[in-house]
Amino acid sequence: MRRPLIGMTAYAQQVQYGSNDLVAGMLPMTYVRAVHAVGGRAVLITPDDPGTDVIDSLDGIVFSGGGDIDPAYWGAERHPATEVDKERDESEIMLMRAALEADLPLLGVCRGLQVMAVVGGGTLHQHLPDIIGHDRHRAASGTDPLAADASAYGRHDVITEPGSIAHRLIGAHSTVNSFHHQAVDDPGSFTATGWCPDDRVIEIIEDPAHAYAVGVQWHPERTADLRFFAALVEAAAKRSGLKPQAFAA
Repeated sequence: MRRPLIGMTAYAQQVQYGSNDLVAGMLPMTYVRAVHAVGGRAVLITPDDPGTDVIDSLDGIVFSGGGDIDPAYWGAERHPATEVDKERDESEIMLMRAALEADLPLLGVCRGLQVMAVVGGGTLHQHLPDIIGHDRHRAASGTDPLAADASAYGRHDVITEPGSIAHRLIGAHSTVNSFHHQAVDDPGSFTATGWCPDDRVIEIIEDPAHAYAVGVQWHPERTADLRFFAALVEAAAKRSGLKPQAFAA
């Protein structure tokens, strides 16, 4: 029986390798390996030629991390520290709306969580240091032993809301990696179920009315803790009538 097919939003970026200098559709292999490790099959979705028809072919979807979201989507002026990718914003917001409408199991990672909030009618903080007075959510080099090949990541605790999906998956408390300067202000139609206890920055949002719609502000794909990915693949298998693969969390 085939594995659940998990789409993963990817970047379109100018890259150079060998004698080649071109635009490539790309995503860190940590995302792909995370999906494969928990029994899914990853396929990349690039932001060019966007369309919602891809949703019909998928069992689940991951909205990956990356750059900032244009504050025009929630009616704010752009902060000097905000850098946007119009093509990616348009593609992922279209896909997020379609995935939610189809009740396709989805996981938002870092930027992906922020896309969820914006599509849900919420708002973002554009530059966290202006709000909380420090930049520890993307810390100095060498501070995060949890993050593979990510020496500039921060590290902090997360606490979860009892009774939430997040609490069921990771318990009341976890330690996570972190690299972001935008963050959720108002989660809109989603419910905040996890926070950094030091500054109350929202770290998890979810909607239990969906098959699986969860966003996390950190990068679990860069750690050994793949429980949010495993839950996505499990929900994708259930939705499509597939037999879930065994996974040891």
